[in-house]
Amino acid sequence: MNISDRIANISASPTLAMAAKAAAMKAAGENIISMSLGEPDFPTPAHVKQAVKDAVDADMSHYGPVPGTPGLRAAAAKYMSGFAGQENLFRAEDIIVSVGAKQSICNAIETLVGKGDEVILPTPCWVSYTEMVKLAEGVPVMVRTTMDNDFILTPEALEAAITPRTKLIVLCTPNNPTGAVYSSENIEALAQVLKRYPHVAIIADEIYNQICYTGTCATWATQTELLDRLIIVNGVSKAFAMTGYRIGWLACKDQTFIKACTRLQGQQITCATMVAQYAAQKALEGDLGCVAEMTKAFERRRNLIVELAQDVPGFKVRSPKGAFYLFPDVTALFGKRAGDKVIRTADELCEYLLTDGHVACVSGAAFGEPTCLRISYACSEEQITEAMRRIRAAVERLK
Repeated sequence: MNISDRIANISASPTLAMAAKAAAMKAAGENIISMSLGEPDFPTPAHVKQAVKDAVDADMSHYGPVPGTPGLRAAAAKYMSGFAGQENLFRAEDIIVSVGAKQSICNAIETLVGKGDEVILPTPCWVSYTEMVKLAEGVPVMVRTTMDNDFILTPEALEAAITPRTKLIVLCTPNNPTGAVYSSENIEALAQVLKRYPHVAIIADEIYNQICYTGTCATWATQTELLDRLIIVNGVSKAFAMTGYRIGWLACKDQTFIKACTRLQGQQITCATMVAQYAAQKALEGDLGCVAEMTKAFERRRNLIVELAQDVPGFKVRSPKGAFYLFPDVTALFGKRAGDKVIRTADELCEYLLTDGHVACVSGAAFGEPTCLRISYACSEEQITEAMRRIRAAVERLK
């Protein structure tokens, strides 16, 4: 069969590909430590698991409303409003529940972007943003940020990237893959630029907003003058260790957009799984102490991996302020030799660390920054310690 150009033009996820390769090596009996996926290793909180059992016993096994159950939409609206510090900022009708935050972002892009429309993507950025824009036949406009500026997009760089064809900008804070966190001042500075360009909509991916080491994370929801063209995405995967439940949502005050996005979703999936929606509702309505405890554990892991990475020859490290990724610059290792093979790129370094060091991580090239690696520390302190020992030993074997 002939594959459509639309699908042929998109790439497979490098993070999932590396995870699959590591899993295959594990299955073959090799002792691999996987630090490639952004998946918390904690068990889902007990009250959420109980909600799943209750939902099954209550026969929640039928179709539900396309944009999500009323209970979950109301809970998500309250959760989002509370995070912004503005009671009732969002209402249930402002929420669309999808199969994970990934689908929420994809649906928003598909709803807004047409052929030839430009979408600004500050890099490094999550691997799927670029492919989603391409799938919508849009044009990704990559705007590079640097480690020296803590990987924060500047107002000047944003304004320089905007053209009459710009339809959308996608921003992620806390950031995957860098761990950068936009402060209220950073967001305000970018918002001042965007206020001058009313044809540009904003997707704020805030899926990591609970995993922040600087205190309360700033949110784009405080930019009230932009609410008519602002889409905020969140979900339960990261903060509540519920990746497999596949529940995320978007919040938007523009009801024309909400209705259009709902039409799209109705033709795609009908609705997210009812049992998972009920579990997500109970997660949001329950005590968030479990989330705080997981974040404290992530912070301890952050401190540990930064300390160990600073001792790896050739690694240039900045301490991430949120999420659970380390993103070291490794250009000092380019040109080094592993036997007869020369390490010229981050891709080749990742391959070497997997085959020689038995640690799976992801090349920064997948995220638009070929000078770096992404190393997930969403694993135990024991695994982090051993993985960084292996990485250091492998790097020290390079000549």
